Amino acid sequence: MQIEKKNSWKMFNQIAPTYDRINRILSFGLDRGWRKQIAKYLPENKPLQILDLATGTGDQLLALLESDRLIQKAVGIDLAKEMLNIAETKLRNYKDKVQILQADAQILPFEDCTFDAATFSFGVRNVPNPLQSLREINRTLQIGGICLILEFSLPPRPIRMGYLFYLRHILPRLGNFLSKQSNAYTYLNQTIETFPTGESFARLMRQANFKNISMKQMALGSVTLYIGKK
Repeated sequence: MQIEKKNSWKMFNQIAPTYDRINRILSFGLDRGWRKQIAKYLPENKPLQILDLATGTGDQLLALLESDRLIQKAVGIDLAKEMLNIAETKLRNYKDKVQILQADAQILPFEDCTFDAATFSFGVRNVPNPLQSLREINRTLQIGGICLILEFSLPPRPIRMGYLFYLRHILPRLGNFLSKQSNAYTYLNQTIETFPTGESFARLMRQANFKNISMKQMALGSVTLYIGKK
C-alpha cells in the first residue's frame, strides 16, 4: 500500500521506536554530523529564538543545543506524537529552554516575526505543500532571520548510479526489515527521488520570499543544506 504524504506522520508514529537506530545504520553514522553542520550557520554572539520543524525524535534540536550558539529558546514541532515523546525524553536536560508541540508545518501556530532562525531537517519533502510551509516559515521569522533546510538530494553522475542502487534496493529492504514495517522505507526512497532538489528547490524558497539563497552539498551531493534569509 502506498503511503500518502498527508498521512506520513502515521507511518513515523509506527517506526518511532526504531527510528534513531535505523538512521545511524542507513547513514553509516553520518547523519549526526550533517545535523551539527547546521549550527555553524546560526547567528553568533546573540540570544536566539529557534524553530525546528519536523523535529521527530529531537536529533536536530539536540545538535543545536549542544553547539556553541546562544540558544535562549527552541521550539520543536511535528505531527508524529510518538516521535515527539522520544524527543521530550532526549531533551529533558534542556527542558527550561525547549518547547515541544504537535503542530503542522503548513499552519504554524506562531505570531509573525517570532524566531531568529528556523531549521527543517529531512522533513520538508514529507510536507504535502512545501511552498506553503516555506511561506509560513518566512512569516514567523524576524527580518534578517535565517532558514536552514537540510534535505536528501541526488548526487552527480557517476556517483548517482551507485546511490540510486542503494536507495532503491538496499535502503528499503534493510529499513523495512529493521523497522518491521512493510513499506515505510520504500516511501523514503520514493520521496527522495521525486522531491525537487538543487536549483528547483531554491526556486521554491524564492517564491516564499527568501533572499540570498545558497546551497551547501554534503556526502558527495547526497545531502544538501539550503540557506535563505528573510
